[in-house]
Amino acid sequence: MSHPLSFERCDRELCFSRIRKELRMPDAHLHFPKADTAVYRQSWNAGVRCAVMQGGQGDVKHWAFNDPLPRRGRHKDQPPAPAEYRKLTTRVVNLHPLTIAQNARTSGGGNISLVPTEAISVGPAETWQAEKVSIWQAGMHDNPFGQRLTTWMIANKIVDTAVPMSLLAEHPNVQFNFYRKGLGVCDVEMH
Repeated sequence: MSHPLSFERCDRELCFSRIRKELRMPDAHLHFPKADTAVYRQSWNAGVRCAVMQGGQGDVKHWAFNDPLPRRGRHKDQPPAPAEYRKLTTRVVNLHPLTIAQNARTSGGGNISLVPTEAISVGPAETWQAEKVSIWQAGMHDNPFGQRLTTWMIANKIVDTAVPMSLLAEHPNVQFNFYRKGLGVCDVEMH
């Protein structure tokens, strides 16, 4: 909560704390993963349903920091199969260098040294327990081509773990929401 880029801090300051106290969701219903993910993971098995998992898309086509896995070890020549990737649970992940740069650009005022190199990510295993996955494309966290690419892949049921967002093609209820002004164009333009 003390880090300026904390998601829990952001969620509380920009959403939950702005709701009138009598209408606000009780803290007992807010679940934020910690470095020891066991408590968070157990909350998924507590008999409470997750109606909507809200997220966005990153420059490397991640949702919830489910970045492409590093191409080393047994995945050096080929990324994992979708079934293998979907078994990943909530965990501490090393962020992809592009994700670090993106977080500096979009949230850290350009200060790349402020951005942690690790994050706690809800995994595909938990994502598939949500009744609905809602992805917001505001045009700030991915480029115009990237927004179109994953939308097209999901709509056409093309799944490739090199593009992690495409795995959502296998989820039974995914909704993309676009901010029209943020959709942009795919023209080539030198600066």
